[in-house]
Amino acid sequence: MSRATASRAINGGQRVSPRAQSAVDTAVRSLGYVPNPAARSLVTRRTDSIAVVVPEPDDRVFSDPFFAGTLRGVNRVLAERDIQLVLLLARPGASTARTLRYLTNRHVDGALVTSHHRDDRLAEHLADIGLPCVFGGRPWTGGDRVAYVDVDNTAGEREATEVLIARGCTRIGTIAGPADMTAAADRLEGWRKAMAMAGLRDDAVVHGDFTEASGETAARELMQRHPDLDGLVVASDLMAVGALRVLAELGRRVPDDIAVVGFDDLGVSERTTPPLTTVRQPVEEMAERATRLLLERVDAADGAHPMRLIIPPTVVRRASA
Repeated sequence: MSRATASRAINGGQRVSPRAQSAVDTAVRSLGYVPNPAARSLVTRRTDSIAVVVPEPDDRVFSDPFFAGTLRGVNRVLAERDIQLVLLLARPGASTARTLRYLTNRHVDGALVTSHHRDDRLAEHLADIGLPCVFGGRPWTGGDRVAYVDVDNTAGEREATEVLIARGCTRIGTIAGPADMTAAADRLEGWRKAMAMAGLRDDAVVHGDFTEASGETAARELMQRHPDLDGLVVASDLMAVGALRVLAELGRRVPDDIAVVGFDDLGVSERTTPPLTTVRQPVEEMAERATRLLLERVDAADGAHPMRLIIPPTVVRRASA
């Protein structure tokens, strides 16, 4: 048969007779034939791969349950379409430049970016090159040019603070996340809004970097500067783990002496002592929805208008508050 008929049979069987399809299928099995993806991409202009871009150090990516949940959600959707996941760790400096070259050269059909920072300017770069992309979280810049999926961080941290206020706490501090990340800035804003509405002071603030070690360091500094705290709002559960360890060392009973609320609910909060009241952000669901949105943008020939999807958070009450 002709090359065209064989090609149609291998690529879905449109306009191919049952007899020809059977002959091609038999030949494919007997020869062990596998289509050449590089040659196929020249025709389809598709690589059948999607990049997950994470501008973070390697050790953080492989130790934080947030990233594990994100990758599970992304891969679950890509597997439905037989699309390959490509993980790009874009640390500041040469690594970021190499990642941008890779994306600019269209080695993937699209990119999902998570845990981005103010200075990486990835939203602007990806919008400029026209690569379909979706951000996990609101980008600092270029937010009007790219799609993103986020949890309502401001509302979540406001509700977390209101849990402590309703409990009767009047001296509430916070361990905020990195100042160069929108999630951290939005959560800090939520804490300040709740404190202002209750007429409480909002001077007890120390920043961490969403890691357990930084939570421990921040808690020591916060308790040294403000030993009268009776409530603590922490911008991530991992940082809350470090904070709980410091409070135990200082002999501060949780929640009797000081109540604590975290943010994430990715499994860590259930194993702390005491179990941690926290704000749940559905990371796997967010990753799945972001990936489906990205695939829609890859499939849209006319370049779909950027969509923003904001998911409401949920307070999960446990013993720490």
